[in-house]
Amino acid sequence: MGSITGLGSHFQSELPLHPKAAEFLDEAFSGGWASPAKIHQPSRRTARLLNEAKEIFAHRLDLNLDEIHFLGDTPLAFHLGISGLLAPAGRVFYPQTARSMAYAVAHSHPNQMIPVDSHGLWQVPSPESGANDQDLFVWQEVNPETGVKVPASQEFVGKIFVDAVNSHEPISHPWHGAIWDSRAWQGPAGLSLFALKRSAEWTNPLPHNDTKPTSGNFSIPLTVASAIALESYAAEYTEATSHLAALNQQVRKFVAEHFPGGHVAATSDIAMPHLITFTIPGVDSQWLVNELDRRGISVDTGSACISMNMQPSHVLAAMGLPVTGNIRLRLRADHSEAELHLLLRAVKEVSDQFLA
Repeated sequence: MGSITGLGSHFQSELPLHPKAAEFLDEAFSGGWASPAKIHQPSRRTARLLNEAKEIFAHRLDLNLDEIHFLGDTPLAFHLGISGLLAPAGRVFYPQTARSMAYAVAHSHPNQMIPVDSHGLWQVPSPESGANDQDLFVWQEVNPETGVKVPASQEFVGKIFVDAVNSHEPISHPWHGAIWDSRAWQGPAGLSLFALKRSAEWTNPLPHNDTKPTSGNFSIPLTVASAIALESYAAEYTEATSHLAALNQQVRKFVAEHFPGGHVAATSDIAMPHLITFTIPGVDSQWLVNELDRRGISVDTGSACISMNMQPSHVLAAMGLPVTGNIRLRLRADHSEAELHLLLRAVKEVSDQFLA
């Protein structure tokens, strides 16, 4: 089988900048450089661009304008959210499948890890389990490996900080603080949205001289480009949901038919259709990724939450699934059935080669 090229062969987690955002970047950098706090004409133009961007974020993510704060560093937002919302006498509860950034901040406070089942679902800590109104729960809106979106079956007695880094949608349950990453909707890297409910009791954990959640030192051009990307991506995703679900089902059928003992990491009724992870028994993950790359096909393996992409997945381990031979795919609206079939055929060929 020959190699395939182009974006259609890319199934890895990173997305290219949305074309609509790319079109506007030159104009954004040339017109959005002045301080929006000043009264000069360039500043007024910058302020207008920023306000329009905030309106888009507020509409698409169901936020109030004064709840939105911009950051250039996603890990920092986890510290601001978790450490800032946690009461002095409280504990941080977090699921086994949480992002490594949440692990890191939680472990700097009294904490308790919540186990997940084989589907990646967890039980919200209740007063019967020792949780109280001083505690904080770190809720992961969408798991980046499995696509699992845990339904809110019950309320947490304390505060909730939501990791929505891999989401482009509003949060569907009560929350006090949240973080989104621009890259989730094909926006530019280097921009995150940190949101705080107006009613949330929050204390700045950084040694600032004021109570502002962020310093305000962020790129306005990237913010505008991200808003444009979100507007376009959200509309396209909604239109393509059925297509993505069909592609997802084809992957599941392929694993069931060709790899006895293989696993798909979550059922389709609880997972977002564009994210899927499956394992192939007896195959080395790194070898598989490298062989696919030689054919011009990009996929991921290992944990999606740590910098060393080839490290075993703590998410799959927490779910009791094999951590070797796993492949992570991100399906896109512009992936065709033909491109998916080329990928799956290549996976079968290189797996058979390894197992021969």
